[in-house]
Amino acid sequence: MQGQDRFPVRRRSRIWSSAAAVLLLSAAAGCGEESAPAPPPPASAPAPAESTSASAPNAIVAAATAFLDTLSADERDRVLFDRGDKQQQQRWSNLPDGIYDRAGLMIGDLARPQTDAFLALMRATLSPEGYTRVLAEWAADDVLAAAEGRTNLGTRLFRIALIGEPSPTEPWQWQFGGHHVSINATLTGAALSLTPSFLGAQPATYTNDGTPVRPLGDLTDQAFALVNSLDAGTRRRAVLGSTPIDLVLGAGQDCRSIAPEGLPASAMTPAQRAAFLALISEYGSLGNPRHAAPRLAQLRADLPGTHFAWYGPTTPGSAAYFRITGPHVHIEYSPRAMGGDAVNHIHGIYRDPTNDYGGTVC
Repeated sequence: MQGQDRFPVRRRSRIWSSAAAVLLLSAAAGCGEESAPAPPPPASAPAPAESTSASAPNAIVAAATAFLDTLSADERDRVLFDRGDKQQQQRWSNLPDGIYDRAGLMIGDLARPQTDAFLALMRATLSPEGYTRVLAEWAADDVLAAAEGRTNLGTRLFRIALIGEPSPTEPWQWQFGGHHVSINATLTGAALSLTPSFLGAQPATYTNDGTPVRPLGDLTDQAFALVNSLDAGTRRRAVLGSTPIDLVLGAGQDCRSIAPEGLPASAMTPAQRAAFLALISEYGSLGNPRHAAPRLAQLRADLPGTHFAWYGPTTPGSAAYFRITGPHVHIEYSPRAMGGDAVNHIHGIYRDPTNDYGGTVC
C-alpha cells in the first residue's frame, strides 16, 4: 500500500516546451525597437538548472536583482512597489487588459534582454514543469488574440510587479499576470508561497507547428480518470451536480475559505488515493524542487482529510468542474461557456487558505 501512495514520477511534456518557443517569439516581437538586433529565441524554452537545497532561495533573489539591474530608473519605479503594499499584492485578475486595470511593467514595453531576465527569475522560482505550464498558458492568449482579432489580448499585455526589494530575509513578492494567468510568488527567507495563482487557458487546446498543445490537459485527464474510477456509492458522494459551476474562490476572493464537500480521500481505495495525490501534486509541484518538497509533504500528510468534488458530466472530454479542498489547499478547475466551447475555456485557481501570499495579507 505504501508504494501505491508515493508521488508519481513527473514527466515533462514536449508540447509544453514547444509552447514556450511560441511564447518567447511573441514576447520578443512585442518588445521595443532597441531589442530588434537580438538573436532569435531557442527552439524551446531553456530549462532551469536544478536548485540545491541551500542555493534555491538565494538563486531567486539573485535572479530578481539581475532583472532589476536591466531596468532604467523609470522602469524600476514602475515595477517596484513598497514592501507590504497589500493593495498591489492583491492586484491581479483573470480578466483581459482594459477590463481590469493592472499595474507594473508591461511585457510589450521591455527589450528582449529584459524579458529574458524576467524569464530567468520565473525559471529560478518554478519547477521545469511549472515553468513550461505557465508559458503554455501564456502563449494561448496570443492564439486567442489572433483568432478573435482583439487588441486587448496577447502575451505582450501581461505585467510584472515586484512588491518589496528582493531580500534573503524580508518578505517580498514577484507578480506576473494577465488574461487567464496570474502567478504570485511570495518569499520570506527560505520559504516560498505560490498561492494564490490563477491557472487557466483559452484556448485550452491549440497547435504549434502542427503539434497539439494542452496546457492543462494532464490535469483534465487525471481528474476524469479519478472520477470514473469511483464505484456508484463513492461517485454519488463526489458528484454534486450535473452542470459545471464558476469558481468560488477566484480573483477578488482573498482571505476566504469554504467548507470541504464531496468525497474525502479517506473513503477512497489505495489506488484512488494515489491518483488523487498525483492530481494534487501537479499543483503542489509548481515551485522548484527545493521549495516543492515541503509543500508536497504537507499535502500528502493532509490527504485523508482532503475532499474531491465534481460538478458536471463524467464522460471524458466533457465540460466538468472539480474542486479539491484540504486543510492547506484549495483547487478549482472550471470550464466557462463564454466565447464558445466551455471545454476550450478554462478558469482555475490554486490557493492555500492558511498561507496565501506567504501569510502576509490575510
